[in-house]
Amino acid sequence: MDDYNLMRGFEEEIDFTEAFRDFYNTFKTTSGTYKYKNMISRMPLENRFSLVVDFEDLLEYDPDLAHHLIVNPDNVLKCAKEALLSELETEDREFAQKYSYLIKVRIKGLFSKTKIREIRAQHIGRLVAVEGIIVRITPVKSKLYQATYVCRRCMDQEVTTIVKSSLIPKSIRCPNCRKSDALELDVKRSLFVDYQKAVLQEKPEELPPGQLPRAVEVEIEGDIVDVARPGDRVIVVGIVRAKQTRMEGTATLARSPVFETYIECLYVETMAKELEELMEITPEDEKQIKELAKRPDIDKLVVSSIAPSIIGLEEIKLAIALQLFGGETIETPDGTRMRGDIHILLVGDPGTAKSTLLKYVAQLAPRGVYTSGKGSTAAGLTATVLRSKATGDFYLEAGALVLADKGIACIDEIDKMRGEDRVAMHEAMEQQTISIAKAGIVATLNARASILAAANPKLGRYDPDFPVKDNVNLSVTILSRFDLIFVLRDIPDRERDSFCSEMITIARMYADDKAKLAKYGLKPPIPRDLLRKYIVYAKRTCKPKLTPEAAEKIHNYFISMRSQAQGERAPIPITYRHLDALVRLSQAHARMRLSNRVTPEDVDVAIKLLEYSLKQVALHEGRIDIDVLYTGRPRSEQKRMSIILRIIDQLEQELNYPPDGVPKDDVVTRAALELRATPDDIEKELDKMGKEGIIYFPSPDRVRKTS
Repeated sequence: MDDYNLMRGFEEEIDFTEAFRDFYNTFKTTSGTYKYKNMISRMPLENRFSLVVDFEDLLEYDPDLAHHLIVNPDNVLKCAKEALLSELETEDREFAQKYSYLIKVRIKGLFSKTKIREIRAQHIGRLVAVEGIIVRITPVKSKLYQATYVCRRCMDQEVTTIVKSSLIPKSIRCPNCRKSDALELDVKRSLFVDYQKAVLQEKPEELPPGQLPRAVEVEIEGDIVDVARPGDRVIVVGIVRAKQTRMEGTATLARSPVFETYIECLYVETMAKELEELMEITPEDEKQIKELAKRPDIDKLVVSSIAPSIIGLEEIKLAIALQLFGGETIETPDGTRMRGDIHILLVGDPGTAKSTLLKYVAQLAPRGVYTSGKGSTAAGLTATVLRSKATGDFYLEAGALVLADKGIACIDEIDKMRGEDRVAMHEAMEQQTISIAKAGIVATLNARASILAAANPKLGRYDPDFPVKDNVNLSVTILSRFDLIFVLRDIPDRERDSFCSEMITIARMYADDKAKLAKYGLKPPIPRDLLRKYIVYAKRTCKPKLTPEAAEKIHNYFISMRSQAQGERAPIPITYRHLDALVRLSQAHARMRLSNRVTPEDVDVAIKLLEYSLKQVALHEGRIDIDVLYTGRPRSEQKRMSIILRIIDQLEQELNYPPDGVPKDDVVTRAALELRATPDDIEKELDKMGKEGIIYFPSPDRVRKTS
C-alpha cells in the first residue's frame, strides 16, 4: 500500500493523457517503424476497437509510466483511452465518436506473473497477470453499457445513464415528473457490449501436494470474448476487483463484510499447447542436455532415472520413457490426423508398484494429471455440461483428459470405473478429441494426451492360464487402443527377492544420504528437474522422420509377421494399429537421442518392446495370436466354434427347427468329422460354449443356439 500512496502523490504532477499521446506517436521498433501510430491508423480500416499495448514497450519508453499502470490502472487506462480517442479522431472522427464506448486500450506481456493462490487483498485495484487453465466458461451475452430510458408519463422525455451495477438505479428519476417507477428501458437506443464469464484454475503441475486447485472468476468484455475455451491454458491480464457476497439467510448484500475477488480482464493470451512452452531452459541447461544426448547410453540413463526406488521393470520403464518423449503427430493432406502419443496399460498383481509408478510419472511429466478409476466418472475424465445456480445458464467444464492436453494422463485402477464411463475414453484415445452434445451445447475439445493406465486382475492375482480379457475387467475396444500392454506378476524368486529386500531396507536406512543412495543405484543419474527439461527440449527441437532404412525395416517386419497368418485358421500376430505403434515408438527413441532421424537401431528397440508386450498378453501355443488379447480366445478356437454353430444351423434346417433343439450326438458326429477331432474334444468344446452362454442344453441330449 505504500507504493500505491506514493504513486497517488505523484499523479497530479504527471499528465498521463499527454504521456500516452507521445508514446503512441513516437515509439519506434528496432526496424524504425512507428508501431502504435500505424496500429491506430489501421483501426478504422480493420474495424478493430482495441489497441493492444505491449508492456515491454511501455517499460522501455517510460518506466515511471509503466509503474503507474501497475499500481493505479484505472486512472492510467482512462487517460490512455482518452489519448487513443483523440488520435483516432484525427484519423476517422465518425468511427471514434460512434464506437467510443467500445474502444479500449489493452495491456499484454506483463513480466511478473501472480499465482492464483497468491492473490490477496493488497492486489485489489492493481494490474496483474495470471496463468491458469480455463475450466468453465459461459456463452457470450450482451451487457448493458449505456441505458436510455423513456418516461411513460412524459413520452418525449429521455434519461441516459452509464450502467455500472443495477439495471435502473434508484437515483434515476424523470427530470420532468420526478418519478422513477415510470421509466422504461428503450433497448434500441441503449448501448450494449459483449460479456462473458470464465473460471480460471491453477495448472495441475503447480498444485502443491495434498492441496485442492484454486480458481478465480474472470469477467471478459468486448472483442476478447470467445478467445479461449475450456481446457485452454491462458495468461489473463486484468485488474483485481472485489464484489460483496451474500450472507446466508439474508436477502440483501448490505450486511456482509466479506468480499470475493475476481479479475476484470483486459487481455487473454492463449498459450501454445506444446510441452516446450511450459518451462524455461537456460543456456546452462541446454549445454547439460546436449552433453547428455552425446552419451551412447542415454537411453539407459533415462530409464534409470524413472522411479529408481522401484527395482527392476526395465522394459516397462523404457516404454514409459518413450511415452514421455512421444512420437511425431502428423496431419495428412486429406486432413486425417495420425497421433504421436503412446498409450500404455499395466496389468498386475497387488504390490507390484503400479500406483507408485503412475504417481511418479505424473510428477515427472512436464504436464501430468493423476486420477484414480474409483473416483473418476465420464464427466470427470472428459468434459461435462453444468448449469449455473445463479443464472440458470449451461456451460462447459473440462475434465482430466482435456486438462492433460499435450501431456500424460495417469489413470490408476481403470478397471474399477463403470463401463459406461470408460466408453467416454474411446474417442480421446484414438481421435484425441472430446465431443460434447448436451443441453444444446455441441462442442469438440482437444484431448491430445498420452494415457498411462493401471488395472488389477479380477480375482486378485493374474492367472497366466487365462487371457488378459478374462483377467481384467476391460472391454476389447479399450484394450485394442493401447500401444503396449504389460503384465506385472509377483512370482517368488529367491535371488530377486533377496536383492529387492536389500534395496528397500537400504532406501529406508539412508533416506537422507544421497551419496549412499547413489552408490546403490537408488538415486536418479539424471536429476528430475533436468530430466523434465531434457524432455521439453527434445520436444522443442526434434521432429524425427523415418529414414529409408528405418522405413524398410518396419515394412519388412510387418510383412513377415502378417505372412505368418496365411491360411484360414492361422492366427493373426499383429494388426495395423501395431504398425502405427512401431512408428511412434521408433520416433520416440530417436527423440530421446535428440535426433531428427529415425535409424534402424531405433526400430530395433521398438520391435523388441512390442514383441515383449505381445508375448506377455497374446501368446498361444508358442505363437503370437492377437485374437487372444482382443477376443479372449485364439483364432483356432474361434474357427472351431463357428463351425459348430454352422452345424447346429444346418441340423435345425434339416429337422424343420425343432423347439427342443437338435440332437447333441449328431452335432458331435458331424463336428468331429469336419474338424478331424475326437468326440471327446467336441464334447469339451460344447461344454465350454455352454458355460459362455453361446449355446444351451434344453435337455442332456439336445442343444440349441442362444439367440
